[in-house]
Amino acid sequence: MLELKNISVVFNQGTVNEKIALSHVNLELEKGDFVTIIGSNGAGKSTLFQTISGAVEATEGQVILNGQDLSHMPEYKRSRFIGRLFQDPLKGTAPSMTIEENLSLASQRGQHFRLTLFSHKHKQEMKQALAELNLGLEERLDMKVGTLSGGQRQALTLLMATYVKPELLLLDEHTAALDPKTAQKVLEISSRLVEEHQITTLMITHNMEDALKYGNKTMIMKDGQVIAVIEGDKREKMSVEELIHLYSSSTHDYNDRIFLKQ
Repeated sequence: MLELKNISVVFNQGTVNEKIALSHVNLELEKGDFVTIIGSNGAGKSTLFQTISGAVEATEGQVILNGQDLSHMPEYKRSRFIGRLFQDPLKGTAPSMTIEENLSLASQRGQHFRLTLFSHKHKQEMKQALAELNLGLEERLDMKVGTLSGGQRQALTLLMATYVKPELLLLDEHTAALDPKTAQKVLEISSRLVEEHQITTLMITHNMEDALKYGNKTMIMKDGQVIAVIEGDKREKMSVEELIHLYSSSTHDYNDRIFLKQ
């Protein structure tokens, strides 16, 4: 489904400022896999997402999605297949546009956007999708998105990213800027949408409990490399303390904020 072949990313190559951000990353995911990713700051997590989404071109290697090589495809074309959420709730939506207009944007992902009048049927479909968020947004189609709370906006961004079902969903610490209660609600919505639609998903998190609670695989990154993928019975039986021990023994990084239970 998703295959990363020998992906390396080197910034400022050949200069005194050369930095290896990713080093020979290989990964294979099946349809419906939900992988949580942990790693210290600078481990290469966000660069991995940028490379998959096309914001950064790999120095070496291939990104293959459903048998199609995306390695040299520009980011805007990849957006037809890939949905992405960022840490900042202000990203991913147009604040001066209404909820209805933002969903219109989402329905035309990867195409030239045209603001069109929606039929009653389409509006009912929008309302039904919004109702699944359980935030009362289904009766606020005419509300400007900029007036929503951070949690409401991030939940709407999640809906937009999955409104036209993507082949791959990238969640880049998408609840880190939210208060704990709101973050938990958005995570639950994320998990439900991913499971219902069987969307292959990668989620970066600094919360060790969430790394084991959500998804079916947990991946550890360090220094631009994948150093472990935990799955199956081992993951199901693993405690947070055991994951911390595995992480610390692999990275020798005892002071990272990743150890905090949020």
